[in-house]
Amino acid sequence: MSDDAQSEQPDACIYPESDHMGESMIQRLVAELLRPLLARFLAERGELAFVGADQFFYWKRGDATQRAAPDVYVIPGQNPEQTPSSWLLWQHPRGPSFALEIVGRDVAKDYEDAPSLYKSMGVDELVIFDPEHGSHPDGVRWQVWRTVKRRGFVRVHATNADRVECASLGCRLRCVGEGPSLRVRVALGPHGDELFATADELAARERADKEQERADKEQERADKEKERVEKERVIAERDALLREVEALRAKLRE
Repeated sequence: MSDDAQSEQPDACIYPESDHMGESMIQRLVAELLRPLLARFLAERGELAFVGADQFFYWKRGDATQRAAPDVYVIPGQNPEQTPSSWLLWQHPRGPSFALEIVGRDVAKDYEDAPSLYKSMGVDELVIFDPEHGSHPDGVRWQVWRTVKRRGFVRVHATNADRVECASLGCRLRCVGEGPSLRVRVALGPHGDELFATADELAARERADKEQERADKEQERADKEKERVEKERVIAERDALLREVEALRAKLRE
């Protein structure tokens, strides 16, 4: 049966929107910061894309076991304002170009199962981030998986450095902070030395700029007032000298 004919058949399969499995707090905090960062980063570059987090993707019609829920993902060409509960990939022209898995409680799932799942999904680039890599046997902070010609979906990079390059995003991902404060940021520049600002940082900069502008205006008013007072002082001294000269002249005339 062709794909078109199959798509016309009734689908009795139920595709759950959640598996009700809890995630670690660090997973939640990293995703909550990174998702809006990526959305704004792509929007400012003029790219139409949906950036989501923790929704199920199903890629085999009629089989709800074939699924994955990236902690953060990007789908090019999708309306960024939509609110999907899950994705049935046979109903969409393409799947994610980028997916991030944050290693949580089930280490084996993220290290061993994730690559094959995302290969089946057809994702262009998978990044696996392990915030506690030092406490896991053979743990590594960053892994990057991509489809390589003649090699298939393979791991192209693994590093414990603080940053890693993401070809699909056109930037680097960089971890900052330690322990409960550890986060993943979008990093710019040739080496990822510049952090793409968060919404809070932009707001703080705007407040600082307005405060500086207010201070500059107050200083300008103070300088003008000081200049006015100085001019009046000079005029007063000049007038006093003129009066003294006139008084001396009057005495001389007498």
